[in-house]
Amino acid sequence: MSGTEYGKKGVGSRILSGIEFVGNKLPDPITLFVILSAVVIVISGICSAAGVSAVHPGTGETITVTNLFSVSGIKYIWSNFITNFSTFAPFGMAMIAVVGSGAAEKSGFLAALMRKLLSSAPPALVTFTIIFISINGNHAGDAAFVVMPPLAALAFMGIGRHPLFGIFTAFAAVSAGFCSNLMVGLSDALAYGFTEAAAQLIDPGYVASPAINWYFLVVSCIILSIIGTLVAEKIVAPRFADVDLGKYDFDAQNERLTPEQNKGLNYAIIAFAVTLIVIVFMSLGSSPILGDAESGSIMASTSPFMQGIVLTLSILLFVPGAVFGFVSGQYKNDRDLFAGVTDAFKDMAPYVLLCIFCSQFTNFFGKSNLGAIMAIKGAEKLAAFQLPPILLLIGLIFVSCIVNIFIGSASAKWAILAPVFVPMMMLMNFDPAVTQIAYRIGDSITNPLSPLFSYFPLVLGFARRYEKNIGMGTIIANMIPFSATFAVAWIIQLTVWVLLDLPLGPGGGIFLS
Repeated sequence: MSGTEYGKKGVGSRILSGIEFVGNKLPDPITLFVILSAVVIVISGICSAAGVSAVHPGTGETITVTNLFSVSGIKYIWSNFITNFSTFAPFGMAMIAVVGSGAAEKSGFLAALMRKLLSSAPPALVTFTIIFISINGNHAGDAAFVVMPPLAALAFMGIGRHPLFGIFTAFAAVSAGFCSNLMVGLSDALAYGFTEAAAQLIDPGYVASPAINWYFLVVSCIILSIIGTLVAEKIVAPRFADVDLGKYDFDAQNERLTPEQNKGLNYAIIAFAVTLIVIVFMSLGSSPILGDAESGSIMASTSPFMQGIVLTLSILLFVPGAVFGFVSGQYKNDRDLFAGVTDAFKDMAPYVLLCIFCSQFTNFFGKSNLGAIMAIKGAEKLAAFQLPPILLLIGLIFVSCIVNIFIGSASAKWAILAPVFVPMMMLMNFDPAVTQIAYRIGDSITNPLSPLFSYFPLVLGFARRYEKNIGMGTIIANMIPFSATFAVAWIIQLTVWVLLDLPLGPGGGIFLS
C-alpha cells in the first residue's frame, strides 16, 4: 500500500466523518453529568407532583418519587455533595490501582517486559503473542493503549512485516477486547462499582465482588486471542504484504534492551514472583489470612482477598515496577519513584473531575427513586414481549455499542446505563453479573471503530509516523474485521453460557434464582 492509497476517501470514510461531526456536538461527559443531574432534579419534582409510583414486585411496597426540586431536596443536595463524592466506590478503586500501574508504567517496566516477551517469541507466534498481551493489557489501566501499538510496530518490523500491521493488530486487540482478561483487573473493579450501586436500588443488601465476570472473561481472552490471530493473518495481513523497511530507517540494534534494563527486568520478575508467593501463602490453609472469617474461602465476596483485589493487583504491579526502576537506573532514590507515580496521578485528573459530578448524578438518581420506578415499568413492558433471555441480552449489547460510539468513557456510559439496565433486568430475574457482561461486550467491540474514542487520535498519530498521509478510513477499514468477528464470537459465547446456565464468575450467575 502506498501513502496515497491511505489518503483516499470512500463512502465509508464520509459516513464516519458524519458520525464524528455529530458526536462532536455532544457535550463533554462532565457537562453531560451536570445536565443529567439537573434533569433528574427537575423530573423528580414533576413526577412527585404527578404522583408517579410503582409497586415493587418483590416486596409489594409502593415506591414513590422523592422530590429533589424542593426545599428539603435542596437541603439534601447541599448537605451530601461532598459525601456523595468521597463514598463513590469507583473513585477509591481507581486511585489505589494508579499507585501500582503508575510505578509499573513510568519506570519502564511494562514496556521492557512486553519488548522482552515479543522478541523471544517465534515469528509464527508473534501475532498471537501481541494480541494476547494486548488483550490482557488492561491490568495496567490504559497503559496498553500507549505502549502496545508502537511496540507491535517494532516487533513486526523486526521480523520483516509492515509496522502498520503491528499497530492496527495491537490497537484492535487492546480496544475491541478490552474487558477480557486472565485475571481480575482495574476495568472489572470500575465496572463492578457502578453495578453494585445500581443493584442496590432493587436489593439494598446486594454485595458481590469485582470477579463476577471472571470465568467468562478468561474463556473470552483465549477465544478472542485465537480468533484475532486468524483475522489478522487471513484478512488484515494481505493488505500489508508489500513493505520496504528501508524507508522507515529501522535499526533493530537500537530497539534492544540495554544490559541495565535486562538486569532490571530479571530482578523485577523475581520481585513479582516473591510478592505473588507471599500473597498465595496468605491465601492458603483452612483459615487463610485473606480468607472469609466464616467460610475460609478467599473467593467469598466478604473475604479480604476479594474486597482488596484492587490493592492486591496494585501491589503486584508496584513492586516489580519499583525494582525495575532502581536496578535499571531509571530511579536514583525514592523521590524519583514517587515522582513517577505522581505523574500517573496527573494523568487521572480528568477522571477525578468526572467522578465529582458522576457521583452526584448516581446519588440523585437513586435518591429520587426514578431508577427503581423506571426499572419496574421497563421490566413490565419487556416482560410483555416475552422475548427469550438471550435476545434481551443481545439487545443490551447493541444498545451499548451505539452509545459507545458517541461517549468514549466506559465509566461515564455505565454510570448512566447501570441504574436503568441492572435493576430492570434484576426484576426479570437476571443476575447483575450477566447484565454487566452484556454491557461490557458492547462497550468493547466498537471501541476501535469510533473516532470519538479517546485513544483513536493516538493510534492515528502512531500510524502517521510511518505513513504521513494515512487517514481515519484506513484505520476503520482495518478495525472492522476485528470488531465484527469479536462481536459474533462473544454473542455465541454468551448464548452458550445462558443456555447452559453457567456461572460467570465467583458470585455471578445468569439468573437470580
